[in-house]
Amino acid sequence: MHISIAILTILAGFWWGKGSNWRDYHTSMLFISTGGLLYEYIVQENTLWKFHPDIIYGHEMVVIVYAVITMPISIFLFLSHFPEKWLTRIIYIVGWSVIYILVEWVLYFFERISYQNEWTILFSFFFDLVMFSVIALHHYKPLPAYLISLIIIVFLISYFDIPFKFAK
Repeated sequence: MHISIAILTILAGFWWGKGSNWRDYHTSMLFISTGGLLYEYIVQENTLWKFHPDIIYGHEMVVIVYAVITMPISIFLFLSHFPEKWLTRIIYIVGWSVIYILVEWVLYFFERISYQNEWTILFSFFFDLVMFSVIALHHYKPLPAYLISLIIIVFLISYFDIPFKFAK
């Protein structure tokens, strides 16, 4: 299932992405990748959601596939078609969040993702709305996006009572 999602994302990137200008989006692609990997490192065993492997061996490899392939390419697609008008931007962000939550629902249905620490799919939808908004902001104004991301991380860790990993 995870490999299928990655392959479909790659194909969508080739089909719909504006490949000649991918460099315009690579910092935001790295931003999402780094965020996903940092999440896994910070929370470790105290996750809010957890991917379950299928043909990919181990949770860590699933995380790497999403962090290195699926998320950056989907952010490339998202930003390469980002609209100019504000109302259209809001609709666009909601649309991408709906796509993400539908994919997550499929993963949940087939038990390829589970939720812990009182996280639900509804939280995921709100998280997606915020994530796409912050990614859009990051593309235009990276510093405020970093600050907002830090605030969101602190909020999520405290709200869901996640132990913060300082050292082993």
